[in-house]
Amino acid sequence: MSTKSNLLETQIEDILAAALEETDGELLIVDPSAEAIESLVEVATAFEGDLPTMRMIADESVLKGVMDDFIVASNAADLIDAGTLSMRTAEESVDNSLLVTSDAVRAVVSAGDRVAALTTDDEAFVESAFDAYTELWEAAPDFKLRTPPISRVRETLDSDIGEASRSDFDSVLASLETARGDGEGLDEVTISLLVAAKNDVLLYDISKWGEDVGIASKATFSRTKTKLEDMGLIDTEKVPIDVGRPRLRLKLGDDQLKSANTDQLASVAMSMLN
Repeated sequence: MSTKSNLLETQIEDILAAALEETDGELLIVDPSAEAIESLVEVATAFEGDLPTMRMIADESVLKGVMDDFIVASNAADLIDAGTLSMRTAEESVDNSLLVTSDAVRAVVSAGDRVAALTTDDEAFVESAFDAYTELWEAAPDFKLRTPPISRVRETLDSDIGEASRSDFDSVLASLETARGDGEGLDEVTISLLVAAKNDVLLYDISKWGEDVGIASKATFSRTKTKLEDMGLIDTEKVPIDVGRPRLRLKLGDDQLKSANTDQLASVAMSMLN
């Protein structure tokens, strides 16, 4: 009789949380959907206790699409930095989305608004599957995630720019479901510049911080600043320095933004950009 039961849930998060809870050693996540990747990062980030070692093998285009979202990518980078998550790209197709451990294999199946993990713990099958997918993992190329860990972003923003800016950055991120800059959410450079403008930070300081921490180049910050300035979201004022050209102090440029609470800043900015 199987000691591992099938799981029937309404959300993939519940199945992933159960898998993390039950896994002592290594968890192989094979060919996950975009939703499953996002959910895994969310569940693992909020997980209390010791996480298993998570090894993900995913379609490269799916992985790239998910990691375009700064919120997901920066949290994934934290998990990678902690040594609990690694991601590789599959070079051959896999028949099913699987959660594989040394003592069980779960096939993740969606049907309408329900999702199930069909489970087997047959020793011979599990051993064969674990060996096969470990071999697939070892042969797969690494996925290069260029987004910095969110903990490093917060720490350096606090130390380099200021506690108020870090707090505002967190509030804006918390108000967003996604941070892609594709009309569904603001990208990380736009968020950084709006937060800097709210706190009267110099463009030089925020762009240097952004480049140093790995968010984007100074040139990208400058181009995005020009776009936001042209659309009236931010203003700049010249600040003389002892040597060289004056630097630019960022300020919010629209009364709606100036009067908005921090958790409303993103929604007001998006309505103006759209």
